[in-house]
Amino acid sequence: MNIGLTTLALSAVTISCLHTATGPDHYLPFIVLSRSRHWKLSKTILWTVLCGFGHILSSVLIGLAGVLLGWQLSKLTWFQDMRGNISGWCLLGFGLIYLLWGLRAAWLNRPHKHFDVYGDGEVYVYEHRHGEVVYPQNRVKVTPWILFAIFVMGPSEPLVPLLFYSGAHRSAMEVILLISVFSITTVITMLTMVLIGCYGYSFIKTDKLERYVHAIGGGVVTMCGIGMVFLGW
Repeated sequence: MNIGLTTLALSAVTISCLHTATGPDHYLPFIVLSRSRHWKLSKTILWTVLCGFGHILSSVLIGLAGVLLGWQLSKLTWFQDMRGNISGWCLLGFGLIYLLWGLRAAWLNRPHKHFDVYGDGEVYVYEHRHGEVVYPQNRVKVTPWILFAIFVMGPSEPLVPLLFYSGAHRSAMEVILLISVFSITTVITMLTMVLIGCYGYSFIKTDKLERYVHAIGGGVVTMCGIGMVFLGW
């Protein structure tokens, strides 16, 4: 495995771990549903894995658009001569834009989906801003299938530029490796957080990190792009 591919794989691992671990919505609903509905451990694992792969599917489908774009560009004669430089700069550019967008979203306190537990032991989902009070009529009760739909509709955007970079190099091996690494890491991280919670261990407060999750993802892609462009990774 060359250093560039290693860098992409490590970036995919880092993004999927941070995206999952810093977002309580990736594990808290499963912990509460498991406890309140007295699920067996096998059922908890089943729904966690199912929702995890639903989350991955939407991320991969969007990412494949990046692969297709990079693949088509690689067919152009002028692009073939410079595709290493151009794809690296595109990766760096996307990372910087995503980083700035993430910081701006955190600064403006943009609304985002949030899960919470109320007195009846059930899980509810709603949109809110940090520090905002949400009224009962604005909440929706979460069932396993609603949870699955939410995960399917919530892709991880930083995977797109990584797959674009591999597509620009016309490397099917890179694309398959990135998708595999991202998928396995995401599901394992979700399962780990859920199982730890089910056994009663408390988590480090991630509210502040959750607010900056997009900026963190952009920062990882930016570092990857800097390595590709300036360090010869």
